[in-house]
Amino acid sequence: MSDASAGLTIRTADACRWDLVSLGEVMLRFDPGEERIAGARNFRVWEGGGEYNVARGLRRCFGRRTSIVTALADNPVGRLLEDLMLEGGVDLSHLRWVEYDGVGREARNGIYFLERGFGLRGAMGMMDRGHTPISQMKPGQVDWDGIFGGEGVRWFHTGGVMCALSAEAPAVAREAMVAAQRHGVVVSYDCNYRPSLWKNAGRQGASDVNRMLAPFVDVMFGHEGDLAAVLCDASHGAPWHSYESYGEMAARVCQEFGNIKVIATTTRRPKTANRNDWGAFGYAEGRACESIRFDDLEVLDRVGGGDSFAAGLIYGLMEAKGLQWALDCGVAHGALAMTTPGDSSMATLGEVERVMAGGSAGVQR
Repeated sequence: MSDASAGLTIRTADACRWDLVSLGEVMLRFDPGEERIAGARNFRVWEGGGEYNVARGLRRCFGRRTSIVTALADNPVGRLLEDLMLEGGVDLSHLRWVEYDGVGREARNGIYFLERGFGLRGAMGMMDRGHTPISQMKPGQVDWDGIFGGEGVRWFHTGGVMCALSAEAPAVAREAMVAAQRHGVVVSYDCNYRPSLWKNAGRQGASDVNRMLAPFVDVMFGHEGDLAAVLCDASHGAPWHSYESYGEMAARVCQEFGNIKVIATTTRRPKTANRNDWGAFGYAEGRACESIRFDDLEVLDRVGGGDSFAAGLIYGLMEAKGLQWALDCGVAHGALAMTTPGDSSMATLGEVERVMAGGSAGVQR
């Protein structure tokens, strides 16, 4: 296996309709800008969702062909989300529309509000996503063999946000992963632990789900500490703080789950809400590496930084550029995504490569 492959076997682009397909929820985000939610009188809206953000970043920044498997209630809010996703360029042929009952008793579209935070006041999100159509999705409702085999897919991505939506959601994700394996599709999974979504089951519930799905994963993502706290036992639950401790943790995970070929995790040290140290670690083929680092990175909107990191890393591995290049690409893309509002990246590949090369923030003329 070459350094460029990082141990992965990826289907050729000409044999597939899609470079990547994601499974996850898409919500409408309400952004009060510089205001706080309780005092705001105007909101800007965006579309957003952990798994969707990866597909959008790969499409918009890196020019890959992506599609999203999701579901929406068929009402004006759902059609607004559809319009925003169409603008993002992600294919919607696998979007499932659910009839709206006029009130939302049976199904309603998810929304969330996010204060960006500033200085000592951290960012704060408030979710309103109960009874959403995708949280009611069950195994057998998606023709995964038709997608992975008939249409052809190179890479499948989902994560812990999707799996936290309902008791059935992990089974839906597992069904998709098993089908992806049957057709030689690379599977990536972002642990993406959210305490609000796992409030009843807690860390142990998230750990149980992630350990159930880990045998079907090729590339594992996580924020700093996710892999230690979610995949491993409590004695290994403390976040790592060095290249050496990361390598040891990743090696333990790969030893237990021999199918996992790549592990990648972001490291973030918040100094204030808008000034963070930002970087990442990666592990493949028995070797750990560390990305370029951005210390004192100025942050406008931190939501979506991890998803943009995942998109950049997937692009690098998909293009067989090697783990180090892919890791640096992900970190640069994530850093740029956090300089603009909204969940999704507004960066270009040229901007990412320029940041990777150490380019300054001077005016480009």
